[in-house]
Amino acid sequence: MKLAKTLANALLTTALVASATMASAANIAVIGGSNDDAFWNIIKKGIDDATPAVVANGGSVNYLRLVNYDNFAPDVVQLIRTAISQEVDGLVIPDWVTEAEDPAIKEAVAAGIKVILMNAGGAEKAKELGAINYVGSDEYVAGTAGGSYFGSHGQKNVLCVNTLPGAANIEARCKGVIDGITAAGGKGAQLPLPSTSFGDATAVAEAIKAELLKDESIDGVITISAGDADSAAIAVDQASKTGKTMLGTFDLNQAGLDRIKGGTQMFAIDQQPYLQSYLAVSLLAAAIDFGTDLPTFPVLTGPGIVDSSNIDATLAGVAKGAR
Repeated sequence: MKLAKTLANALLTTALVASATMASAANIAVIGGSNDDAFWNIIKKGIDDATPAVVANGGSVNYLRLVNYDNFAPDVVQLIRTAISQEVDGLVIPDWVTEAEDPAIKEAVAAGIKVILMNAGGAEKAKELGAINYVGSDEYVAGTAGGSYFGSHGQKNVLCVNTLPGAANIEARCKGVIDGITAAGGKGAQLPLPSTSFGDATAVAEAIKAELLKDESIDGVITISAGDADSAAIAVDQASKTGKTMLGTFDLNQAGLDRIKGGTQMFAIDQQPYLQSYLAVSLLAAAIDFGTDLPTFPVLTGPGIVDSSNIDATLAGVAKGAR
């Protein structure tokens, strides 16, 4: 009887430990951009690299991606509600459109889901919503760095091309660019295009070309994505502005890096998206599984300027799939 009781107690203890382990396992949802957006494929690599550690501790990571950006804000909110309905333990979410997303994010927090804002939203918004941290770049600071870079290299009139108008992080980028070039003694303006033009190379190129031909004084163009920079490069060439209108962009792709290497693009602003997702997933899983926390708030991954001075080191990171 004594042995049977001891065995029963041992089995009960094991079951309780197993139950506690299962209860603390981090089942995480990550919300991100569309499959044809190269930036978010770098984000996916960070998620993929962080996932094995989550799984090893009994958890899971589910990546919920937008199909496209045609119905941007409502689709993001629907993904948040999907994550809530899945009863996840943690949610990694960019707060792109605060007016639409904030109520849904608050619902997630109220449901007991631990949230980390990633890529968009910033530290103050994270505090406001009850998220445990923000991992990403300060978009206004990044924009200011871009505007200042133009100014320090002699540009006087900079156009910030915005193919996602209304997205808080993108608006902050262009505002920063305009403030940065203005502080350097120049001027800047935003060119807002319909969100449906995002990814439409021809539409973006034609719109930029039209602006360059309309205003001969524009000597700097910066785009809010690396894909849009490809369109801008075409526009600059077709407007016969190569060598006169200098090109910059937020984020990286191979074509843009090749242009920097070849001298036809001045710079790119890197927010290191791989680190954003890798760190966000890892930090959130550890908080759920082990109760860990960071004194660093926010966790900033940028901005960094990639230009002719450091292009070779950047290309080495690209070769490994993390830039």
